[in-house]
Amino acid sequence: MADSKEKITPELSEEDQALKDKLDLLVQNLQDLSSAEASLKSLETEVQTATTSMTSIPKPLKFLKPHYSTIKTLYSTLSASPFKTELANFLSILAVTMGTPEERESLQFLLQGNQDAATKWGQEYVRNLCGEIRDEYLLRLRGEQDRADLLSIVDIIAPFLIKHSSEFEAIDLLSEVDCLENLTQYVELDNYKRMCQYIEGMALYAADPDEMYKTLHVCFKCYLKAGKFPEALRIALKINRPEIINEAMESCTDPVAKKQMCYQLARQRVNFQIEDEDLAKIISNEFMNEAFIKLATDLEVLEPKVPEDIYKSHLEERGRGVQGGQLDSHKQNLASTIVNAFVNAGYCNDALVFDEEKKWVFRHKEWGLMTAAASLGLLLLWNVDEGMTRIDKYQYSREDFIRSGALMAFGTVNAGIKNECDPAFALLTEGLDAANDKLRVGIIAGLSLAYAGSGREDVLEVLSPIVIDTSVSLESSALAALGLGLVFVGTCNEDVAQVVLQTLMERSETELSSPYARFFALGIGLVFLGQQDRVQTTMSIIEDLVAAPIKKYALLTVESCAYAGSGNVLKVQEMLQACAEHLEEKEWQHQMVAVIGFSLIAMGENVGIDMALRAFDHLLQYGDLNIKRATPLAIALLCISNPKVNVIDILSKLSHDVDAQVAQAAIFAIGMVGAGTNNSRLAGTLRQLAGFYSNEDNQLFMVRIAQGLLHMGKGLMTLDPYHSERYLLSPVALGGILTVLHTMLNIDQLVHGHGQYLLFYLACAIYPRMLVTLDENLQPISVQVRVGQAVDTVGQAGNPRTITGFQTHTTPVLLAYGERAELATEEYIPYSEVLENFIILKKNPNFVPE
Repeated sequence: MADSKEKITPELSEEDQALKDKLDLLVQNLQDLSSAEASLKSLETEVQTATTSMTSIPKPLKFLKPHYSTIKTLYSTLSASPFKTELANFLSILAVTMGTPEERESLQFLLQGNQDAATKWGQEYVRNLCGEIRDEYLLRLRGEQDRADLLSIVDIIAPFLIKHSSEFEAIDLLSEVDCLENLTQYVELDNYKRMCQYIEGMALYAADPDEMYKTLHVCFKCYLKAGKFPEALRIALKINRPEIINEAMESCTDPVAKKQMCYQLARQRVNFQIEDEDLAKIISNEFMNEAFIKLATDLEVLEPKVPEDIYKSHLEERGRGVQGGQLDSHKQNLASTIVNAFVNAGYCNDALVFDEEKKWVFRHKEWGLMTAAASLGLLLLWNVDEGMTRIDKYQYSREDFIRSGALMAFGTVNAGIKNECDPAFALLTEGLDAANDKLRVGIIAGLSLAYAGSGREDVLEVLSPIVIDTSVSLESSALAALGLGLVFVGTCNEDVAQVVLQTLMERSETELSSPYARFFALGIGLVFLGQQDRVQTTMSIIEDLVAAPIKKYALLTVESCAYAGSGNVLKVQEMLQACAEHLEEKEWQHQMVAVIGFSLIAMGENVGIDMALRAFDHLLQYGDLNIKRATPLAIALLCISNPKVNVIDILSKLSHDVDAQVAQAAIFAIGMVGAGTNNSRLAGTLRQLAGFYSNEDNQLFMVRIAQGLLHMGKGLMTLDPYHSERYLLSPVALGGILTVLHTMLNIDQLVHGHGQYLLFYLACAIYPRMLVTLDENLQPISVQVRVGQAVDTVGQAGNPRTITGFQTHTTPVLLAYGERAELATEEYIPYSEVLENFIILKKNPNFVPE
């Protein structure tokens, strides 16, 4: 037995033995009052000067372990004195390796010693302290005990960590003890970026909206202190409170930085009032069409495209029955009109509708005439002056449908633009009183698109009587409710909610069973878009007072809109629970909304998206037919303008489904997923589908729409409601997308009925996916930029690359989903760190040409 013991205990080297003997002697002398102070000093020196590898405990601490209880006993016998305080500090460092975690001795001894010495023992000791402070803080918080002594140590530790490039540990510590707002005093120009990025990332995991607001507000204050006003505004837009946005704008004194901030407000379509005319013009978005045409000119895509350029019918392989089958001519013309509108959107020119000889608009029937006239608005998108003139002649047509379409086109041209003359409002409202149902639809759609997100009270005064009036058609009333939802999107405006709820209570059950009734629910949902628990009162009113046919549909629509992009796991579970019931066909409409609601809540971050896509596999396998019909649309919402290979595979399979509605929803979803990307694989898939469905009118019509979306804006546009590196969600864009998705939930009665014009509500979401660089006078300049896949560098050490697999281009450039740009030259400095949309550059004063 003695032999085995000898084997286990390793022989110490002479040097180590000498150190051990020396430490044993010093501990012995520590108990002698005459030599105690000198011995303690020597012990501290030995521990502080010990050198060892990163992974092992320093030898003095190893050799002192047997004496730990002896020194603790000595400490307990001493009366209060400077020596006892010093010894407490020494015991605190020994406790890091010798104490038990649950007793938190390191912290307890420090509290009895000199707290200012907390940082003299280095990083590892401070890190250990952070953990013990957190545990002690939580314990005292539960027992409602005083925590001031802990906070005083935090005030000593936090600056030390930040000074030694451990900003993330400092932020974690301050966050654990509810003092994150103290961080602003440590912000400097060389550390603000790492700190703010980390806080932004933390906010995503906040337990509730209030905690998220507090976290982001700290980030906002840090950016303001560092003088980074465009970045502060970006956070203010995420917080989405008018007073914070005002504070960001008023804090900035640099006139050029203020222009950059106005471009950000214009992109988010914030209803912000400002005195300065130049700045107001930027916020108004009036320059959009000119900038887009300049981009198209630089990229040499101005030449108009006809639908056949998109279809490439000669490449289609005809299938299913007779060779060369065709859509009926009316539906074929309608499909071509919609495709033409999406493909040439914003170019103010095409080879179909504007060709006087073809008289294309008149080759349609009834509501098709309205859709054809309304398509002019999309072709002339953002070009208010020229657009109003070119559409004008159609409003004097004898045909009500064409006049109605022209009125909708007036609104579409103004989508997202604030014109100082405001011609749309006068034009659209002047004939409203005398309008019949056909004209009323065009007027309401025009007002909805022109003033989406503007929050204008005069639009509320015009539309609310139509919502309440039970003598007007349900279609007009529901569209007016939807219009109010778009105009007051995300504002929690109680007047709008009350108007729509009143109508829901007054309309008969038969009327509420109409396919258009869904837009009442969506109108309320949009008013509370992204506002989370502020929707509770409205939901309880719906629960108590709304009639059965639409109650569940309304509840799920409103709740999913309120939690849009939040990633709230409990709400996701509620949506899945609603999908799990097996119901009769008449009762299943609300389940389709639950499927879309699931996507709507999960769409905010990548982990949520991946988990949702996996859940959809299960829904497709085990869900009822109605759930299967809604799933392709929900998948499309997760991946708008982002053609991921696995998503394309799922949708391609579903597009051949035996159920016509599943197939059509999947085909439309393919268009949404590829919107504005010109993705060649999807183009091939759609051509193959056009051949496969060559004899089936409805499916072929959907294939054509999808082809139009895929080539939207000739590949220069996107529908993605997220921007600013997928950080900000545009409520207006999401409102337009949700309108179309809810329309698609009843394809037969709405899209193949007469509701094709509802597809043009996507105008709210259409935006060029560009990076345009401007000088300080807002004139375009060309500089070299690197464009590559964005890499998440939050919390990483050093200065890692933020993009990978990059290519160098000269601006203007197009940015695909998940791509990020950075300047490839040091000659200029951007006013905003996120290079997207319009970016103002200033000359770098320190630049030396090679």
